[in-house]
Amino acid sequence: LSPAVRFFNDVLNGFPSIVIGIFGYTIIVLSIGFSVIAAAFALAIIMIPIVTRTTEEALKLVPATVREAAIALGIPRWKTIVSVVFSGAKKGIATGILLSLARIAGESAPVLVTMGYWRWWFAGLDKPVANLALNIYIFAISPFENWQALAWGSALVLVTLILGISVIVRIFTREKY
Repeated sequence: LSPAVRFFNDVLNGFPSIVIGIFGYTIIVLSIGFSVIAAAFALAIIMIPIVTRTTEEALKLVPATVREAAIALGIPRWKTIVSVVFSGAKKGIATGILLSLARIAGESAPVLVTMGYWRWWFAGLDKPVANLALNIYIFAISPFENWQALAWGSALVLVTLILGISVIVRIFTREKY
């Protein structure tokens, strides 16, 4: 990546998630209303720097000698990139995607700002939908003991999901030798 893109990526990674949620609110929510689309937009912005950085590092780890060997064999440059470089970096790219999914799984601030709070079933992409992290927050601050117990149970489910994603990342990235 160029230094300017890398700098912008690092700055974007440092933004608090609530600021990204407010950005999503001004861009999407003010035009179409609270919706899954607006929340997905904000969460995608949170994912971009993580996926970009891990993809860059994974592509750097592919040895230059492998690229040169493919070109020396007469493979076109585009095919070398697709078949040799990307296949060598696919574990790192998958790791970055899974790690960014683990990060956004626990985000509640941008979801609250862009989708609002909704406890009912899915009604469409242009409507709000229930969110586990947001339910944990709402139930945890409630005065009812049974809601607080539900918050603890939901937190356990969320931690288990994130742990499962982390285990999948470990399985993808472990050495086979």
